[in-house]
Amino acid sequence: MNADLESLARQLEQHPDFRVLRRLQPREQFAAPQPGHTTCRGLILDTETTGFDLENDRVIELGMLLFEFDPQDGRVLRVLEAFDQLEDPGFPIPPASTEIHHITDDMVRGQRIDDAQVQRLTQGVEVVIAHNAGFDRPFVEQRWPVFQNLRWACSLKDIDWRQEGFGSAKLDYLLYTQGLFHEAHRAEADCWALLEILSGVLPQSQQTALLTLLEKLNQSQLKIYAIGSPFETKDKLKTRGYRWSGDLRCWSRIVSGEREYQDELAWLRHHVYADRKARVEVEQLGAQVRHSNREGHKEVVTL
Repeated sequence: MNADLESLARQLEQHPDFRVLRRLQPREQFAAPQPGHTTCRGLILDTETTGFDLENDRVIELGMLLFEFDPQDGRVLRVLEAFDQLEDPGFPIPPASTEIHHITDDMVRGQRIDDAQVQRLTQGVEVVIAHNAGFDRPFVEQRWPVFQNLRWACSLKDIDWRQEGFGSAKLDYLLYTQGLFHEAHRAEADCWALLEILSGVLPQSQQTALLTLLEKLNQSQLKIYAIGSPFETKDKLKTRGYRWSGDLRCWSRIVSGEREYQDELAWLRHHVYADRKARVEVEQLGAQVRHSNREGHKEVVTL
């Protein structure tokens, strides 16, 4: 029966009016190590929570995949261990959250994620990768401080999916482009989906998505705060990719590498401050700070 269905699927694939999606089958082996190449360990991570409020909500599911990769060419080699556990938050899970991940109070009642196993899986890890690390990282750092000492990459923000030709950076959409689908919004399932995406070759750069992440990880990242920018320049800043912070009452943008940093200072000097003497604040975002709620080292730079 499966052979018959596969035959039908292949016939449909040959017709321009049809596209076929296959269920993702998690695989532990991706590629063999290259002779003479070193290997590193990475950790794919995803959480399900009771909500979006870091102060009041809690992690109720943690999924992780410990995997081995080649840091030179960005090839995923093999999965070393899969981890998925539930935890009782100590209060009822909001119905709106259950509608998304389908985790119920009965499923988590009396459960607790094994801290020792979490600690063990983080040992010797070169990078932790999450799809929207800005959400997952603060939650897991609050629950397991060991994650504060690791380098993080965000597969949602650290890859320019639009420039690579993708219409969306959502996890399920990226998987669809590979002809696959999965049971979304459960932690371990989303980890397997992300690893599959990272192992794929990007259409424009012609390198694996993982290598693109690793390259970004090793670049210096700086957050520039356009302090005291004239009100009439707000549209220019917004178009340029700056974001407004109501708390700081300031526009800011993250840049990568020394060249992009110097180009940005020159752009600000001319287009925002009209070549007048001005100062901006620059925050260094190392990989141990990126996508967290913690600040990097800041300094004031005179334009």
